[in-house]
Amino acid sequence: MGFALAEEAAKRGADVTLIAGPVSLETPDGVNRINVKTAQDMFDACTSNFDMQDIIIMAAAIADYAPIEVASEKVKKKAEDWHIELKKTKDVLAWIGENKKVNQKLVGFALETENEEANALGKLERKNLDIIVLNSLKDKGAGFQHDSNKVTIIDRNNKVTSFELKSKQEVAIDILDAIETY
Repeated sequence: MGFALAEEAAKRGADVTLIAGPVSLETPDGVNRINVKTAQDMFDACTSNFDMQDIIIMAAAIADYAPIEVASEKVKKKAEDWHIELKKTKDVLAWIGENKKVNQKLVGFALETENEEANALGKLERKNLDIIVLNSLKDKGAGFQHDSNKVTIIDRNNKVTSFELKSKQEVAIDILDAIETY
């Protein structure tokens, strides 16, 4: 979804910086891409670039937890069970929401599986977002690993707009239209 948004924003004349995790997607024309691997890399790239942005759209599904210890080599199978300890990662969206400037617009995504709208509204408030894009894993053909998505866009003024299943390129148009009219 982030690549479709970056492509559509560039088509509209925006100066776009796309911060992307490990994916095989090609960078859209006219888009500056910063590659990251870990949640910490994503936090560092987003926080060091956010001051220069008028609109920040956080579409990435960043891991909430990371291993405390990372093996430098392959871990060999042993007879006993193996446990991995996890630690919370830094919340990129919350940090940007806390530090955003008056002139910046912040858009987040909520992938929900229960109490979808209520959970999305809670995230909109907690993270100090202007707009949240709600999508669900319950919708066939939507979300990850699909070229389509079905979203509901909710803004801070309680405007709720639901869309049918569309291509991600069409969804990007809907999202950017919502940002421009907010």
